[in-house]
Amino acid sequence: MYLRSHHVHQKYLRVFRLQSVIIGTGNVVELNLYDSDLNGPLRSNSSLFRLQHLQSLNLGYNNISGLLPESIGNLKYLRDLDLQYCSLFGNIPSSLGNLSHLTSLHLSDNDFTGELPDSMGHLNKLTELYIGQAKLNGKFPHVLFNLSSLTFIDLSNNQIKGTLPSNMSSLSKLETFAISGNSFSGTVPSSLFMIPSLTELYLGRNHFSGHLEIGNISSQSNLRTLYIGENNFIGPIPGFISKLVKLGHLSLSFWNTGGAIVDYSIFSFLKSLSVLDLSGIHLNISSTLHLPSPMEALILSSCNIAEFPKFIQNQTSLVHLDISANQIKGQIPEWLGRLSDLSYVNIAQNFFTGELAMLPDSIKYFIGSDNQFSGEIPRSICKLDLTYLTLSNNNFSGTIPRCFKNFNSSLEILHLRNNSLSGVIPEEIISDSLISLNVGLNWLSGKLPKSLINCTLLEFLNVEGNKINDRFPFWLSSLSDLQILVLRSNEFYGPISSPGDSLSFPKLRIFDISENSCTGVLPSEYFAGWSAMSSVIAIFDSDLGPGLSRNEYHRSVFVTNKGLNMELVGSVFSIYKTIDVSGNKFEGRIPESIALLKGLIVLDMSNNAFTGHIPSSLSNLTNLNSLDLSQNRLSGQIPSELGKLTFLSWMNFSYNELEGPIPQATQIQSQNISSFTGNPGLHGFPLQETSVQEEETTKQEQDEEKEEEDQVMSWIAAAIAYGPGFFCGLTISHILTSYRRDLFMKILHWFT
Repeated sequence: MYLRSHHVHQKYLRVFRLQSVIIGTGNVVELNLYDSDLNGPLRSNSSLFRLQHLQSLNLGYNNISGLLPESIGNLKYLRDLDLQYCSLFGNIPSSLGNLSHLTSLHLSDNDFTGELPDSMGHLNKLTELYIGQAKLNGKFPHVLFNLSSLTFIDLSNNQIKGTLPSNMSSLSKLETFAISGNSFSGTVPSSLFMIPSLTELYLGRNHFSGHLEIGNISSQSNLRTLYIGENNFIGPIPGFISKLVKLGHLSLSFWNTGGAIVDYSIFSFLKSLSVLDLSGIHLNISSTLHLPSPMEALILSSCNIAEFPKFIQNQTSLVHLDISANQIKGQIPEWLGRLSDLSYVNIAQNFFTGELAMLPDSIKYFIGSDNQFSGEIPRSICKLDLTYLTLSNNNFSGTIPRCFKNFNSSLEILHLRNNSLSGVIPEEIISDSLISLNVGLNWLSGKLPKSLINCTLLEFLNVEGNKINDRFPFWLSSLSDLQILVLRSNEFYGPISSPGDSLSFPKLRIFDISENSCTGVLPSEYFAGWSAMSSVIAIFDSDLGPGLSRNEYHRSVFVTNKGLNMELVGSVFSIYKTIDVSGNKFEGRIPESIALLKGLIVLDMSNNAFTGHIPSSLSNLTNLNSLDLSQNRLSGQIPSELGKLTFLSWMNFSYNELEGPIPQATQIQSQNISSFTGNPGLHGFPLQETSVQEEETTKQEQDEEKEEEDQVMSWIAAAIAYGPGFFCGLTISHILTSYRRDLFMKILHWFT
């Protein structure tokens, strides 16, 4: 009897629950409930584990969310087990080693901890092992090298460390070996390249080091994919690579050649090459270079290239092009628009000038930020079916083209930050598919487009540094995926809460409405529904498309931390949590509910009119690194409980109405005097220490003046013996020297 997914849906799915499986214990040999919206943990006593004849079990893409019970080992005839994307956590049970008939094991994309159990070394029939992106850590499981039947190993994107054994010939049937995105170190054994069946090798983003020396590799090598970039290899590009004539995909990114320039022509021997990543390697590309193989993806970021490579114009099959972070000047070549398969183009961080040239109709992703483009954004761009458009940090002027409405069903990312755009943000340009909108640091005015309420996937919204004049947009709280909201330095006004309505931002991590004119009292429970800030767990973002991830698309955002502006980039987005309401007109007490936000790193409520006491419950914010409550009307004492916040390295209570002793905790006592000034009722260190220092400084200055007077008097006495002329010269010289010294010390103080 076989239970396939459609049979189960018809007969069993209504009553199937992982808590108590009611399927009979007959001779069921296959159970497929892939992506069936199942919820709840697998119980160790579930009747599922009494299906003694079961050979294939697929529960992938369900929200099982629990431990994988040891009783999984009861299914002793199991051959195929698929539990990928099941939200499983905890250790992988050692009882998996009992499944001696297992040939295929899929446990990828879960939240396991610890190492692979040694018992897996007993799975002698295992041919496919998929445990990528599963949060595994610890040392590399060398027991895998006992499994000579393995053809596919995927342990990529975990936290595994250790070294590879010098002899890997026992894996004689291995076809794919994927361990990218871990913490492996040491050298790569040459025996790995000698496995004749090997076709795909992924070693990138680890800590492998030294020279990669393979020896006499066979010219008949079947290797078709080699990703060894983003490691710590040194020396010249290995010559053996030119012998890998079947190689189609190659990544050598950020290879340390010791400053040597690599001639691109060495890759012309690879006649099957279609994907090449040489990022971070200084290249010499001849203007007459011709490649025999049609390229599909070419990644030459940070290669110190000064001219747009001319050989690209003949690459009519090119789909993906990245030449970002180089030294390329001038305009985009006209021939780029004739590459009819081109879908992804990244030319960011160069020196391109002039107007934006015509792009191919096939373009889906265009990244042109951090250049010197000028003029208006060309309306011709509206003819494209774009998913991703970023033109930030250029010199574009004029208005945002209303024809952007043509992207209404496709555009996910729109970044126009730091240009000179003016006018309003047109309502009609807001795509329902929008995930990220960044139009900060322009001259935009008017109101925030209400059409944003339809962007149910929106995660990132930044309109900072414009002239937007509008009430606070309460309606944004309906966007349940919103993670980053930056409205700072505009003309937003009015209250940010309304009676009877809770403002719930369940995924918000950055909330910055500073330097506006918002008013009113924040209710005590204002922050009660801000779930993401209540957790210290980082948010891991998924891929967006070719060459993109959701960590990358945010690009950057500026926040205030420790009184200074700082730029957040890259992976910092997944851990940084901040609230900044400074520079507004809020009044009343600080909401007690802010103490629920245990993941908060920065809290800035300065330059408002908050009153009442500083809540002692702020001591619950155990991740807090920066706290600014300055320039308010707070009263009472500084809570001594704040001294328990071991990560709190910067705080500012200045210019309030605080009184009493400054708490003796080290975290508080180590602050600068400026953190407490402007509170006449405060006393204790470091305020008193400063008073003592001032007295000592005054006394020292008086002593120095007295000493100088004594020196003048001694010179006068000495001069009497040498005559009036010499005396006058010495006296005038001393006065000029003293004056110049004081002036020099003042100038030095200005520049230090």
